[in-house]
Amino acid sequence: MQYIVLIFTVIAMIIVARLLAWPLKKILKLILNIVIGLCLILLVNVFGASIGLTIPFNIVTALVAGILGVPGVIVLIILHYIF
Repeated sequence: MQYIVLIFTVIAMIIVARLLAWPLKKILKLILNIVIGLCLILLVNVFGASIGLTIPFNIVTALVAGILGVPGVIVLIILHYIF
């Protein structure tokens, strides 16, 4: 009887771990993309300052750059010239 409870406990732990691992991977990937996007925004601000191109450094631009990556930074540059 104890072995059956142990087996079900192990199976339940494996199922819970797999269910929690998927969102954690997505969150970690989003954080990594945000860091890369912010580095790209920093590079644009450093090299674009001489031509008047600066992208504000805030949560919205971080999320756009983080979710979309390099195309997101390009979109932010285009939006800077449009508005």
